[in-house]
Amino acid sequence: MLPDKFGEFVKTGPVTPARMRVIDANAMALGVTELQLMESAGRALAEQVLTFNPERVLVLCGTGNNGGDGMVAARYLQRGIDTSVCYLDLGKRSKSCEHNLATLRHAAVSLHPFQSREDLEALTTVFGNADVIVDALLGTGGRGPVKEPLASCIRIVNSSKAKVIAADVPTLGMRTDRICAFHRAKTEGATVVDIGIPLMAECMAGPGDLTLLPSRGKKAHKGAGGEVLIIGGGPYQGAPYLAGLGALRAGADIVRIASPVFEPIPDLIYERLEGKWIGMEHTERLIVLAERADVVVCGNGLGTDSQAAVESVAPHCKKAVFDADALQLPLPAASGETIYTPHAGEFARITGTALPDDTVGRARAARKAGIRGTIILKGHTDIITDGTRVRFNRSGDPAMTVGGTGDVLSGVAGALLCHLPAFEAACIAAYVCGKAGESVAAERGSGMLASDLVDRIPSVLFRKG
Repeated sequence: MLPDKFGEFVKTGPVTPARMRVIDANAMALGVTELQLMESAGRALAEQVLTFNPERVLVLCGTGNNGGDGMVAARYLQRGIDTSVCYLDLGKRSKSCEHNLATLRHAAVSLHPFQSREDLEALTTVFGNADVIVDALLGTGGRGPVKEPLASCIRIVNSSKAKVIAADVPTLGMRTDRICAFHRAKTEGATVVDIGIPLMAECMAGPGDLTLLPSRGKKAHKGAGGEVLIIGGGPYQGAPYLAGLGALRAGADIVRIASPVFEPIPDLIYERLEGKWIGMEHTERLIVLAERADVVVCGNGLGTDSQAAVESVAPHCKKAVFDADALQLPLPAASGETIYTPHAGEFARITGTALPDDTVGRARAARKAGIRGTIILKGHTDIITDGTRVRFNRSGDPAMTVGGTGDVLSGVAGALLCHLPAFEAACIAAYVCGKAGESVAAERGSGMLASDLVDRIPSVLFRKG
């Protein structure tokens, strides 16, 4: 796949700080180091400063990577411009910020550490003499009310006559004349500068997407990880259990299997359904279970005779993942967010559209399919779309063609959907299952079993194991 073919799927306009952290981390996974990104950002910031033709510049630096951007900018401004750097000297600095501060000690700039309001008040002349002040205090890492000594820093800047340039995002409460946004704007009206992030860092799912996972608090109680109901089985008895184990390994606390077939797996709660397949006689009980669950995963091993029951239960699901035999017309939908996980044949069945062979053509077809929900179109390159956004996933291995890997994927997606929006949950699920498959294939090649994926999920998703 050539990156230039995917430009149409890269969004433009403002981006949230959370999404920007995803893009940065994906870029680093593709080989662009954090220091390279910081160097590009700092140089672009310095170029914006120079457009004001200043004689004296003051750069205000915090302890995070935004502060590191400012330190790089100061290094590029050292020749021909009287450059001063006031840097916060409280707490631990990020590794890249510390690296650039050490380098800056050898540059022709004046360094002024500050720890208190009194330290800043002693530097009022430095503030007052500056033609341009660079705000590199907090950036996208700023949260909540600003406390001392930064509150005093903001007050002094706001009373100065200098032009103020914010690095990426203005510090809350500080005036600004220009915002220099790196890669994408985070606020309206920003001047966007290119810092060399590969296109694939935006349109591919990757390890950066894992930064969106919410952390579980120390006081979390049973069930805080989410409750997932799997509805399936009958003709194919193992499928719902693979989905259930995938959900558990992806962080769900409670997973129930509603099925006519019992498998003795003690970690899963079995809800017995009488008979050989799921039918309308089961819907009353399934509705009660669906209304209790945070997410319902439906279709795994279900067979083709249960569609009426699926249609009856679907509206009672808060959120749902529909897979395999549940992918029939009319397409079921939860009352809330819904994920569909078709392969090419199932996609043709529910849309009437035969997919082209090329990835870009498949992505276009999936995006305009008119399905209200998020699709994970499984294939050599997975395509994830909600009808507006499109992401691609290249993780995985040919050995994953073995039966059951799609069931694990649906279970992982269900667990993630407990806590994340559908599109983000789908992107992470596709990436994580693919990486787990790569890990298994490296050891077992084409002897992979779908159940082998299950125990590899946490090592990718939570960096544990």
